[in-house]
Amino acid sequence: MAADLATIIDPHALRQLFRGGLDVASTARLAPGRVQGNVVILPAAFAADFEAYCRANAQACPLLGRSAVGDALLPALGRDFDVRTDLPRYRVWRDGEIAGEPQDIRSLWRDDLVAFVLGCSYSFEQALIEGGIRLRHWDRAQNPPYYRTSVDTTPAGPFSGKLIVSMRPLVPRDAIRAVQITSRYPTVHGAPVHLGFPEAIGIGDLARPDGGDPIELLPGELPVFWACGVTPESAIRAARPPLCITHKPGAMAITDLFNKSLETA
Repeated sequence: MAADLATIIDPHALRQLFRGGLDVASTARLAPGRVQGNVVILPAAFAADFEAYCRANAQACPLLGRSAVGDALLPALGRDFDVRTDLPRYRVWRDGEIAGEPQDIRSLWRDDLVAFVLGCSYSFEQALIEGGIRLRHWDRAQNPPYYRTSVDTTPAGPFSGKLIVSMRPLVPRDAIRAVQITSRYPTVHGAPVHLGFPEAIGIGDLARPDGGDPIELLPGELPVFWACGVTPESAIRAARPPLCITHKPGAMAITDLFNKSLETA
């Protein structure tokens, strides 16, 4: 099935497969050229503060869209896009703690829920690949490692927490080119937030990430860090909403939008 998935370029067709129960560990490399997104679903009582948190921390939480209260459809992001069923897997939070990782959240849906979709690094990675920059975790069909830093995000209401970053090892000339390329995509995390010296942002051991797959730093390479869409998990733990639903890391929302539509001059 994995080989067959690689041939499906229509995001709507992929969402239909997820709706039918298809489970994948990662949506990277699926529907190339299309925007993928992180998902956060919260009760309406928390929605205004969470949107303010996203706008105050736009590199980590770049807002692509939000649903109307109680509406599970996201027509601006995709045809027949139902946020309850159209991701491979979800993560359910109760009072700031992980309570489950179901494939379908229809039984949890309520009339007061609001869905947010945030930009995802899978989109800028596609741009890096097209720009001739090799990413080893792509070659290995893995997820990039991510780390909790010592850097505080800007709080909004009950939402606060540390910045989460993802890392890709690059030789200096590729790191410079990566800054140039990703700077053109501010709604999918934009340029790196840090290069080299992981200890300067509170990362003690690159071999022990908080998530994703470890990747070694080869001689001559720099660790290049981008703001990561897992950052909202820090904010959810701090805010402790009675219910929150996110994507499971790696299992993103695949939209109908084209990456190129997000590119700035």
